[in-house]
Amino acid sequence: MEVKARAPGKIILSGEHAVVHGSTAVASSIDLYTFVSLRIATPSDDQDSLKLQLKDMALEFSWPISRIREAFPESATVQSSMPTSCSMEAARAIAALVEEQNIPEAKFGLAPGISAFLWLYSSIQGYKPATVVVSSELPLGSGLGSSAAFCVALAAALLAFTDSVLVDVNHQGWLSFGVKDLDLVNKWAFEGEKMIHGKPSGIDNTVSTYGNIISFKSGNLTHMKSTMSLKMLITNTKVGRNTKALVAGVSERMLRHSDAMAFVFSAVDSISKELTAIIQSPTPDELSVTEKEAKIEELMEMNQGLLQSMGVSHATIETVLRTTLKYKLSSKLTGAGGGGCVLTLLPTLLSGTVVDKVIAELESCGFQCFTAGVGGKGVEISFVEPS
Repeated sequence: MEVKARAPGKIILSGEHAVVHGSTAVASSIDLYTFVSLRIATPSDDQDSLKLQLKDMALEFSWPISRIREAFPESATVQSSMPTSCSMEAARAIAALVEEQNIPEAKFGLAPGISAFLWLYSSIQGYKPATVVVSSELPLGSGLGSSAAFCVALAAALLAFTDSVLVDVNHQGWLSFGVKDLDLVNKWAFEGEKMIHGKPSGIDNTVSTYGNIISFKSGNLTHMKSTMSLKMLITNTKVGRNTKALVAGVSERMLRHSDAMAFVFSAVDSISKELTAIIQSPTPDELSVTEKEAKIEELMEMNQGLLQSMGVSHATIETVLRTTLKYKLSSKLTGAGGGGCVLTLLPTLLSGTVVDKVIAELESCGFQCFTAGVGGKGVEISFVEPS
């Protein structure tokens, strides 16, 4: 038996940066996924190793099970129902396992993700030989939650082969977990995120696990269900950014101009609250949808203006804004800024021809474009008979 899991990426609809200073932010899942397939070896397979295949990069890593057992002696008593943080001792053992793989220098940024894989696998499945295959529709390091989607999909696939969750292995097609089991997936994914990012907020893995839309303020998360179907054009500028430096820059601007920045953060908070009200209000007819989309466009434009005043825009982001504005479309950066991705709302009545023209123009600038639905399902699994 083989299990496949898929977990969605995420976007920040409003409130990035300001959320650090007490404002409300709104995040949503998008229907671009990371996929993980897990096949635990049977005695007839004559396999005595743990293999990790990164399909998109044509990379494979492999460890003899004897090395895994040696590195994690405590995994002899696997407690998949009790998410645990990686100890300093285990971290050192993982570092040695990763070092043995001779990761190409250009791909060394993958090392934290491989470390998270080893910790989650050994903690949930112990010493079983297996093959894990990963592929993704999400660009890495662009602010769309690719690492969280990886951790969520991996945790879901690993837990599906334990007694810690209740799943119907005979179900055909994609299957959602119950709320209690989703909580467990989310907690394990957060442990993986900690391996990758050190001190993650937990927002990315929460959105990827549960799907839909959440608002968050001062550590409190509120799950929402959208009453309307939003579609976004996501433009990846392909410009990497230093999130820590951007966050620090906003904080320094706050110290220099405390009164003005307090008004900026307050305005962002109001935008996020109005956005959540629009998203959740009933939508009885097409006219209401059009009116709501027009309001959301205005809020996106205002939020982008405030982000510019925080100093987190970038020349490439401004290029995307100018391009989409030519077609009377509204855009804003999503995430840390300084590059990364830009969101453009695609109204329901917008013709496909216009969308094609916008994408062609953006791609001619060297950008990468995706269209994605907003606020869909969270992590799902599917059982398949191995071919």
